[in-house]
Amino acid sequence: MEPVIARRTVLGAAGIAALALAGCTPDDAPAKKPATGAAPTSAASAAPPVSHPPSNASFLLATLAHTDKIARIDPENHDDGGVEFLSVGAAPWGIGVHSPTQAAYVATAEGLALVDLESFTLRSLVPYQHPAPEISQGEYRPGGLGLAVAPDGSAVYVAVSLDTETCYLEVFDVQRGVFTGSVRVGWRPFDVVVAPDGSWVASIDHDSFTVTVVDPASLRATTHKIAPFGTEGGLASWEKIHYAAVDADGTILLPVHGKVVVRFDPVTGKSNTIPSAANSHAHGTALAGRLLLTVGTGSFGNADGVPNLSVLNLDTGDERIAPLDVPHETVTAWSDAAGAEWAVVAGGNTRNEGWDGFTLIRLDDFEQRKLNVEGYPQVVVTYTGP
Repeated sequence: MEPVIARRTVLGAAGIAALALAGCTPDDAPAKKPATGAAPTSAASAAPPVSHPPSNASFLLATLAHTDKIARIDPENHDDGGVEFLSVGAAPWGIGVHSPTQAAYVATAEGLALVDLESFTLRSLVPYQHPAPEISQGEYRPGGLGLAVAPDGSAVYVAVSLDTETCYLEVFDVQRGVFTGSVRVGWRPFDVVVAPDGSWVASIDHDSFTVTVVDPASLRATTHKIAPFGTEGGLASWEKIHYAAVDADGTILLPVHGKVVVRFDPVTGKSNTIPSAANSHAHGTALAGRLLLTVGTGSFGNADGVPNLSVLNLDTGDERIAPLDVPHETVTAWSDAAGAEWAVVAGGNTRNEGWDGFTLIRLDDFEQRKLNVEGYPQVVVTYTGP
């Protein structure tokens, strides 16, 4: 989240090959906590297989930041045992899915976890090229942060932090099962996004007010300042970017403080702003068609509103605001069996002001319901079963 201060694994080669063949703050930083459990290091030590989800069902995957686990959630059957857990590595952060191959990838403090979604098992936990100097928990821990999967499933891009100012974008080759290169990026990259056609990948560098655009082939990096309210206060500033969404035209949408959304073109380097009336410190964001969903965490810096969810129509500029009872962190769009569209907001706020679960907000009428999931869900994504 805010100002800064500020993983030991064994590669399961057989597990990687199997998955590849399948297709594949201001004044005081929170004290670092030890990881809550040792992560499996190969498929052999992963949890036993479970039956895979019903065909064509829509599920949620979330990282549980206060544990070594991810959760798979069936919101339709949550109260009837529709939650499964899988140990993947300490303090997981970013998560991404390549649905055609039913593969998921998780950025943990220890390494990149490769997950087979059909059996919901851990295939391998692959060490980073730049291992964390220590294994810990919390917003300021070193290790994997943001993550994105190439549209064709051939590569995974992971932002890895050694300390506030020393961060890399590492490239994982799915077919070969190894990291093949890395490049320095900005400070503490909360998020990573990729072009719809895979032609570029970008890190969202929270503490340096930057977006670093990388050519996946050459690993040439170009840094762009994104600071609509300036950089006064440096690391102690609240007016920073956190997460991003990529529009169909390839521009990157970056909500800032519930005041504006920066639309940034990573090819030309040009940007403009879209007004927002959310007035709430902006964190996670996602697209639901032409609606931009943004999590507001409340009153910080030049925002003095309450925690909320902004639903901004990118075509008309119309915006609706749904108040939330506590700060949340990230959001994804999900459709229920009846076809209703929901925003699913993860409660694992990085400043430890959130809660153990999700808030579901129906987009047509803002009806809300809660799903309790222990472990402090931080990043949530949607995927469809085989």
